[in-house]
Amino acid sequence: MIIKNPKFEISAVSPKQYPKNGLPEIVLVGKSNVGKSSFINTMINRKKLARTSSEPGKTRQINFYNLDDTFYFVDLPGYGYSKMSKKEQAQVGKFIEEYLFNRNEISLIIFLVDIRHSPTANDKLMYNYIISSKIPFVILANKADKIAITKVDLATKNLQKELNPIGDIPTYPFSSERKIYSDEIWNLIEKYI
Repeated sequence: MIIKNPKFEISAVSPKQYPKNGLPEIVLVGKSNVGKSSFINTMINRKKLARTSSEPGKTRQINFYNLDDTFYFVDLPGYGYSKMSKKEQAQVGKFIEEYLFNRNEISLIIFLVDIRHSPTANDKLMYNYIISSKIPFVILANKADKIAITKVDLATKNLQKELNPIGDIPTYPFSSERKIYSDEIWNLIEKYI
């Protein structure tokens, strides 16, 4: 898919701020600094539409990116970032929950995890949370450029075994550096939008 006119539309913290046009939404979920913003930039072939940061915890709202008035990428705040106060964490958790459980436009959740590490306790909690939402989702083993290309398939399979032992949730490798995985993910997204 070629995106000609991607644009950042709005940062929201409550339903009254969400877009009202009924377009399908592809939601990105993952811990802080797992590469959700880089994923967006890679998929739309832009360097800086979604702001990236080496400092985790930068995204504190739900960011809606309008892609050619066809669908949205929706970037949720990352979880597991300890410098946020307990009060901030509770507020962010509340509006994420409200969005995930009440938003009818969500077509697919893309759950990003770091291919280099075993899933954390927070990753496992989020995995269970996504399952309970009953929304279709896939697991993206991100940062595949950080390991040898010959080890990517095995690392992806191991991540899937840890998070989804019965193997019913598709798990794909991804890398913002090596764009070799983008086409497969676009094909997947097109099925849901």
